[in-house]
Amino acid sequence: MTLMLHSGAESATMNELTTIPLPAKTRTYQPVPHEQLATMLLQMTSSIFPDFSYEKSHFGLAADGNKMFGVHTFRSLDPSLGLSIGFRNSYDRSMSVGIAVGASVFVCDNMAISGDITVLRKHTSNVIRDMESLALAAIYRSQQTYSEILDDVGAMQDIPLQDDQAYRMLGLVYGRGIMTPRQIPVAHREWESPQYEDFSPRTVWSLYNAITEALKSAPPQSILEKHLSLHRLFNDQFKFKRFEGRA
Repeated sequence: MTLMLHSGAESATMNELTTIPLPAKTRTYQPVPHEQLATMLLQMTSSIFPDFSYEKSHFGLAADGNKMFGVHTFRSLDPSLGLSIGFRNSYDRSMSVGIAVGASVFVCDNMAISGDITVLRKHTSNVIRDMESLALAAIYRSQQTYSEILDDVGAMQDIPLQDDQAYRMLGLVYGRGIMTPRQIPVAHREWESPQYEDFSPRTVWSLYNAITEALKSAPPQSILEKHLSLHRLFNDQFKFKRFEGRA
C-alpha cells in the first residue's frame, strides 16, 4: 500500500524512523521506538506466515514524527492478493501501540482491513517488556482474520452493483465520516472510470476499491480506523457470505 499523505504528514523510510528523537522515559510513560516496532512486526510476520514472501514496507509520519503509521506487505501464491500488517505508534501519547491485519490488493496497491485494531499496550512503564509477547499473540490471531478477509473479497466480487446503488453508498460512506469532501471525487472517479481493468465489472468489490483508493490520502494516525470502518459498513450493507450461517 502506498501512502499518499495529507499536508503536514510525510512518507518515510525505515532508516528515517530512527532519526525521530525519542521522548524521555518517565515513571508512568515508556516510549516505543518506531523502528523497533516496525522491525519486530516484520520479523514476526515473516516467521508466522512462512508461505508469504516479504514485498515492501511503507511508513507515514505526522506531527514532526510523533505519530507514525506503517504497513508491511507480503506476497502470496495469489498474484492479485497478499497480506498486509498495518501498525501505528506515537511519541506524544496520542495513540496506543496498535496493529491490524489486512489484504493487499496488488493491482492498485490498496488495502482491505477487517476485525479490530489490536491495542498492544499503552505506553506505560513495562510496555517494552510486554510488547513482544502481545504482538506475537496478535499476529497468530490474524491468521484467521486474513482467511475471513479472503472470504469477504470473494463475496464482494459476486455482488453486482448498479450506479445508483454505488452513489448512495458513496453518500453513506461520507455521512459516516469515513471519507472527507475532498476524497469523494476520487472515489466517484474511480467508480465511473476505474484506472485498473480489474475493477471494470460493476460489483461491490469495484466500489470498495474505488473508496480505498480515495482513502490513500487519509492521515496516518487515522488510516487504520478508516479502513476498518469501511469494511464494517460494507458488511452491514451487503451482508457478506461469511455472515450467512457462520458464527
